[in-house]
Amino acid sequence: MNILPVFIDKEIESGDDIVNFILNVEDIQDNDIIVLAQKIISKQEGRLVNLSSVTPSLLAEGIGSQYEKDPRIVELILQESKRIIRMQNGIIVVETNNGFICANAGIDESNVKDGYATLLPKNSDESAEKIRRSIFEKTNKSVGVIISDTFGRPFRVGQTNFAIGVSGINPVLDYAGTSDTFGNVLRVTAIAIADELSSAAELVMKKTTKCPVAIIRGFTFPKDSSSIDVLLRPESEDLFR
Repeated sequence: MNILPVFIDKEIESGDDIVNFILNVEDIQDNDIIVLAQKIISKQEGRLVNLSSVTPSLLAEGIGSQYEKDPRIVELILQESKRIIRMQNGIIVVETNNGFICANAGIDESNVKDGYATLLPKNSDESAEKIRRSIFEKTNKSVGVIISDTFGRPFRVGQTNFAIGVSGINPVLDYAGTSDTFGNVLRVTAIAIADELSSAAELVMKKTTKCPVAIIRGFTFPKDSSSIDVLLRPESEDLFR
């Protein structure tokens, strides 16, 4: 398996054709997996907010004061969230409108102009599907697409990349019903391959090298149509909420 970095030496703007930028750098082959950083998708889709245009509510003002956070950022977090899970040490962990559990609703001020912040895509599965279709239209190549973002993890130090949108790839490889090397039938083993591939891609994408895309080549993946929702554990089955 190879992981190829795709360097894009241009600030992505609303309406840019990201696929053309990729194709100008690297040829795409059938069965490649294209991993794209959420940040460029958000920029391309106009999910960039000028903080000067945000008027914080009294609730956002209060939370911002209590946790020493910009109340405008807090207001965006509240708008992008279904509920607050926990607030502590200046971090607000929420369930986003898309069902992700993450800090600050994925709102980020890094790698954007001062005074701006990016929001997560409204529907990352749709974003991935548009990229996949565009690649097929331009190259006649069939690929899988993953939109990834960096999340923290409970009980573990450090962040890693997770999948927040997929197209052309099932994000879970389910071994239930198969046998292990001793002939025992596996019952609950399901590997989150979209998350694993996102983390592998981040090893070449990094955060400061203008490499917002990686191509994973040589990995055999389940191609049946699916959604990122299969990776979201229902609250009724979650032992930590």
